[in-house]
Amino acid sequence: MEDERTAFEGGQHWDPAKVGAHWQQELERAQRYFKSWHDRCVKIEKIYLDQQSEQTSAAKRRFPMLWANTSVLQPAVYARVPQPVVERRFKDAEPVARIASEIVERNLAYTGDEADLDSIMRAVRDDFLLCARGTVWLRYEADFEPLDMGVAPSDPAADGSSGEIGGPSMEAIADERVCIDYVHWSDFLHSPARRWKDVTWVARRVPMTEAEMEKRFGREAMASGAAAGGKGASQTERAENEGKTHVWEIWCKSENYTVWIADGSPVALEVSEPPLELTHFWPCPRPAYGTVSTSSLIPVPDYVYYQQQCDEIDLLTRRINKLTDQLRLKVFYPSGDGAISPAIEKAMRPENDMVMVPIPEWAAFTDKGGSKAIVTLPIDEVQKVIVACMAARKQLIEDVYQITGISDIVRGDTQASETATAQRIKTQWGSIRIRDRQAELARFARDIIRLAGEIICDQFQPETLMLVSGIKLPTMAEKEQVQMQMQMAAQQAAMRAQQMGQPAPQPPELPPQLQQMMGQPTIDEVVQLLRDDSIRGFRIDIETDSTIEPDEDAEKQRRMEFVQMVGGFIQQAGAMAQQSPMLVPVMVETLLFAARGFRAGRQLESTLEQVGAQLSQAASAPKPDPQPTPGEMIKLKTEQVKAGAEQRKAELGVAQAEIEHRAMLEQARGEAAAQAIDQMRASYQ
Repeated sequence: MEDERTAFEGGQHWDPAKVGAHWQQELERAQRYFKSWHDRCVKIEKIYLDQQSEQTSAAKRRFPMLWANTSVLQPAVYARVPQPVVERRFKDAEPVARIASEIVERNLAYTGDEADLDSIMRAVRDDFLLCARGTVWLRYEADFEPLDMGVAPSDPAADGSSGEIGGPSMEAIADERVCIDYVHWSDFLHSPARRWKDVTWVARRVPMTEAEMEKRFGREAMASGAAAGGKGASQTERAENEGKTHVWEIWCKSENYTVWIADGSPVALEVSEPPLELTHFWPCPRPAYGTVSTSSLIPVPDYVYYQQQCDEIDLLTRRINKLTDQLRLKVFYPSGDGAISPAIEKAMRPENDMVMVPIPEWAAFTDKGGSKAIVTLPIDEVQKVIVACMAARKQLIEDVYQITGISDIVRGDTQASETATAQRIKTQWGSIRIRDRQAELARFARDIIRLAGEIICDQFQPETLMLVSGIKLPTMAEKEQVQMQMQMAAQQAAMRAQQMGQPAPQPPELPPQLQQMMGQPTIDEVVQLLRDDSIRGFRIDIETDSTIEPDEDAEKQRRMEFVQMVGGFIQQAGAMAQQSPMLVPVMVETLLFAARGFRAGRQLESTLEQVGAQLSQAASAPKPDPQPTPGEMIKLKTEQVKAGAEQRKAELGVAQAEIEHRAMLEQARGEAAAQAIDQMRASYQ
């Protein structure tokens, strides 16, 4: 591709004609590479949907084995939408990483709901089970809001393309979102390779109308594209694509650019640098693959392995249906025999399920075995053949279950004589061959969440992060402003005290709301952590919970275990804390260490940290001196009065001192008694 580039504005410029010719060849080469798999998937999809219109009504009698197996596996491999789980990679007390994890998790949860991730995963699951490959495509969109009277530039992502924020500084972002698009198995291509690691380009096909193409690429670029029209092999596809043009969006990792080119057009519609800078370059996760070998990435659908058995089952089903049609009462009677034949016909009254055959030469017929007025054709042999066909079909169905690994416990077909232990063992080992499929779809869902999380961390503005998550954090400027105001207030108070000749007062305390704000990390610190790809990967881990049906009893058991653990620990730690207050910080850290290991304890972690910090601070604070008892207070006052009286005796004389001594003694006793009463009343309250 080096010969297709020329210097342009200090960067690179690609010739649309040369690039278009090159990528038409690449797309055709990839289509030839996947042609056998594509044709096979088309046939399988027709069988699954029972759309084989070329068959007659009698030949269409078939046993829907593929549909039955797929219906059993659908809820087994995927049953519920994955929920994002964003946690600190190392479970330590790090407020910035904890707040960042919670913000990203809430944004991902909203993104999944807004994009209808559940329906997307169900479509991927169906492609995965039928064609052994499922794919999605992610893109970033933003709506701009002009801040002046100028005209806002067009957003490349608002019309369905991937894009990142651009335009002058006079534009403000009004809305940001991550879009997750389902890609049909026939609309996704990549370069031929043995491993996904060796893939050099990926592409998806997008049907676009003329208005969408003009808005996205402009009228000049649209003129070089292929003419719009209904395309497709079937009548349904032609109706769906009527008035639309298939446009390929190609991401080339080896050349680090993206290409938009219409299907069949020799000229590219647009060639540009990748609109998103992603860690693994691709805007899509590795597809959810079924059976693949180490030789290529061409998957093999599961239906291929039991297709012959299904053909034999269909053959036996048609044979059984034809033989069943023969299970009708067939009566032979003499015809043209005066009043006997009308009487027999009136008595039998043939319907659709009965066949009556008149015999003109009844005497010759009776000589060959008929000795009654009415003779019925025996159907015992037909019944035996039907039973044999049904037994053979049942054995073939069991063979299919052995091939696919769908046990009776998975289908909900068990015997009443089985014990609960036997059924539990079958549940554990009967679904062992389905676990790889469950793990593959769980991995695919996790990759979608991680890719969406990367786009959110790199592209979303701080206001969007806080608005979607509902978490309000102060900015660094707000904290600095509060600190400056406190410093100015302290300086003014110190100057006033100095002018009045008084000592400098203590700095004023912040209101509780400001104290809480100053204790939180700033949104600037959080965004700095999220924007740094290397540090974010070290400190934050993005996962998903299970995509299979959860066990409610197991979830309740985990919550009960957490509650019992916390309750038992607090009961034991309370007694130890009273005896040894120095061990309180150790106990708090031990409780946090245990709570971080529980998924249910993640929501209480912040509360436990706050309570633990208060307990540790209270335990380390110096204890106040013990208050004297009422008797000790009276004794102390009495001694103080006696000492003062002796001193006064020397000064005023014995008589006057004695009078004052008695008066002061009575007053001291009254004050001590009043203080004792107040103290007892306060203790009682």
